[in-house]
Amino acid sequence: MIRSLNARMVARLAAVSALTIFLGACGSMSLPSLSSNTEPAAEPGVAPEMPATIRADEIVGRWGLASFQNPPDRKRTEDAARGQCKQPYVIGAGQSGGVIMHLADQATPQELRLKGSPSGKNYIGPPGPTPGEQDREIVSFDGRVMITRFVDKDAATRYGNMVYVRCAPRA
Repeated sequence: MIRSLNARMVARLAAVSALTIFLGACGSMSLPSLSSNTEPAAEPGVAPEMPATIRADEIVGRWGLASFQNPPDRKRTEDAARGQCKQPYVIGAGQSGGVIMHLADQATPQELRLKGSPSGKNYIGPPGPTPGEQDREIVSFDGRVMITRFVDKDAATRYGNMVYVRCAPRA
């Protein structure tokens, strides 16, 4: 399994490198410009997709869920999330190695990927650049408690820090 993941990563990096070369060649062609602005617009700092340090199977399961805005409320919110295990939020395993979760403001869950970044942060979100607007950053994870925060500022303000507390297995 590890070899196939490494092979996939090498293949992805090769594809990204090839696209970079082709796009670089396109950018070097001189075309007449209708605008007076000769400086290219800066793109936001996003990195190509890379593997996360947290595996999907580590977060699949039943979770109590709550959220907080203020850091001093974290402990109280973790206790409240534990109380939600009567009606747990279920994170399922996806068919292509991801996890089944909801995006912000979406009623239907979908398969999302765990993505890493050069800075060492982990994200959960749809395929694409990291961090993407629909991604959520995994702020902390110890196997029992996971705290995430949406990258999108509006969603982050509305949902706050999402606290997932692993529910005990059914007896």
